Amino acid sequence: MQTSFSELEYAAKKKQTRRDRFLSEIEAVTPWVELEKAIAPYYPSSGGRGRPPIGLVLMLRIYSAQQCFGLSDEGTEDALYDSQAIGRFVGVDLGREAAPDATTLLKLRHLLEAHQLTESIFNTINAHLAEKGLFLREGTIVDATLIAAAPSTKNKNKKRDSEMHQAKKGNQWHFGMKAHIGVDAQSGLVHTVIGTAANVHDITQAQALLHGGETDVFGDAGYQGVEKREENLALPVTWHVAIRPGKRKALPNTTEGELLERIEHTKASIRAKVEHPFHVVKNLFRHRKARYKGLAKNTAQLFSLFGFANLMLARRWLLNAHTQGTF
Repeated sequence: MQTSFSELEYAAKKKQTRRDRFLSEIEAVTPWVELEKAIAPYYPSSGGRGRPPIGLVLMLRIYSAQQCFGLSDEGTEDALYDSQAIGRFVGVDLGREAAPDATTLLKLRHLLEAHQLTESIFNTINAHLAEKGLFLREGTIVDATLIAAAPSTKNKNKKRDSEMHQAKKGNQWHFGMKAHIGVDAQSGLVHTVIGTAANVHDITQAQALLHGGETDVFGDAGYQGVEKREENLALPVTWHVAIRPGKRKALPNTTEGELLERIEHTKASIRAKVEHPFHVVKNLFRHRKARYKGLAKNTAQLFSLFGFANLMLARRWLLNAHTQGTF
């Protein structure tokens, strides 16, 4: 296929932008073949009447770019025209063809939601990472983060989203949902994702965030008393939960108090790994607000976001392995 003038001009530029580097890393570490196999059985074939569907590989790349840049369907369509970096990443040559429109992207999202395929994307990525030895599965860190939803009532029904709720954090009230995650204590990669309304207490989801093979579980002070809950009594795990901040400040200046402080410091250093996937999703992928209405659609998106977040967290190891020929 002949290279267009715009592609040659772009390839000849001397400076590589952060977006270029970011997309080249995503390109290199994503298991495209495995993802295509997971979705292909549900993707419409080219047979029948009407316009043939756009290729699955192209749509997968567009979907991944959409998640990694926090774009709406309309914003993704615009980005394909505005950004040569994104256009090259997904494989769209605007000199020969039009980019898929927002309606096409919407249909893909509905397909993924209808067949729980975002969870398949998450599981496929994790299976790929596990094959590379990045999940040790001896310990799990559990945590949750609030994701805001639109509180406005300026809509057709004059109501806020009935599946979202308020929750108080510190002295401030938040309206929206929670993303609960279970993270591998060694690698910091997410192995379990649960979406709930914001008013659901973290401790109620602790057991569901475990994969069943861990021996140790770490949580912040919000999980105090988790080992006494009925669903956790028979679990063969040791819970390492932080003490309340007030109680920690009140530790005596004695040998015993210093020992307890060192234990708390060690637990906190392990728990810190759970903040990394939250940072990628909220800051790098810009997912600070729920994009859709209802828990099901937003939870479906969380699977994709944390799947790609795992790739970003593991990218240095994967790229080094690729360079050394062990990928």
